Amino acid sequence: MSLTVGIAGITGKFARQLTSALLKYPEITIKGYCRDPSKVPPSFASKVTLVKGDAFDTAAVRSFVAGCDVVVCCYLGDPKLMTDGQKLLIDACAAEGVPRYVASDWSIDYTKLELGQLFPKDPMIHVKAYLDAQDKVKGVHVLVGVFMDVVFAPHFGAWDNASATFRCWGTGDEIWEGTTYQNAAEYTAAVCADRNAVGVQKLVGGRASFREMAKSFEKVYGVQPKFECLGSLDDLYNTMHERRRSNPQDIFSYLFLFFYYYMANGQTLLGPELDNSKYPQVKPRSWEDNFRASSREQLPEAYSKAGQVD
Repeated sequence: MSLTVGIAGITGKFARQLTSALLKYPEITIKGYCRDPSKVPPSFASKVTLVKGDAFDTAAVRSFVAGCDVVVCCYLGDPKLMTDGQKLLIDACAAEGVPRYVASDWSIDYTKLELGQLFPKDPMIHVKAYLDAQDKVKGVHVLVGVFMDVVFAPHFGAWDNASATFRCWGTGDEIWEGTTYQNAAEYTAAVCADRNAVGVQKLVGGRASFREMAKSFEKVYGVQPKFECLGSLDDLYNTMHERRRSNPQDIFSYLFLFFYYYMANGQTLLGPELDNSKYPQVKPRSWEDNFRASSREQLPEAYSKAGQVD
């Protein structure tokens, strides 16, 4: 049976990866929504139907969602876009009879967070509550842990590639749940194709501590990583809040510290019980698999290159 998937924000990094994954399903037709269709990769342009408009153009949004069986939001932006922009999409889905809406999540288990704890995830909490109150549209929330590609990126601060050093808060034994961009897109495509998939879907590539990752790193690359302890998790908590209090405008001086804390303290873990077995056609890529798929030199570049297509 044919199925039409709408992708809002189709020119974004994850959306491009998702489009590539969806194109492997012959029964799926794709509609895309974006402000500038010229930014859609040429390899996609002839295979998707594009609707032009911005996130707050109600008429254009309704035109886009009309006829879809499921709409996936791939927006990434400020709190207004991530909250009000998604609510407008959800309202359009309800008005046009779209039965499922995949929220812009791909995250740790934010359902265990209180508002304000990990502030960038507040919009997700609001959107999930909005979806839970709907009677015409079922919410779908694909939770994947952290993107593996991000952990080894320079801006996250947990890995120094030149010296092969894990820079850890805590003991290094804390469990990290992660999924690559590509693997997350493959799982999301499978969820889209599954008409019965609603609610929270916990789909994770791998679970490992930094110390376990170090053993895998040595096995794959023949180099034993070093460890630099930056302090305890309590030290991290105090540091991130102090930086935010002293200079709130310098968001990148503390943003990733907040993410690190709420992943490392165990509060937002998804496992060990996961939903991977629902989709045996998707092979989970573990942390070690991720090393095997890249040269050591490519690790810090994986985030910036995610979603690149010809």
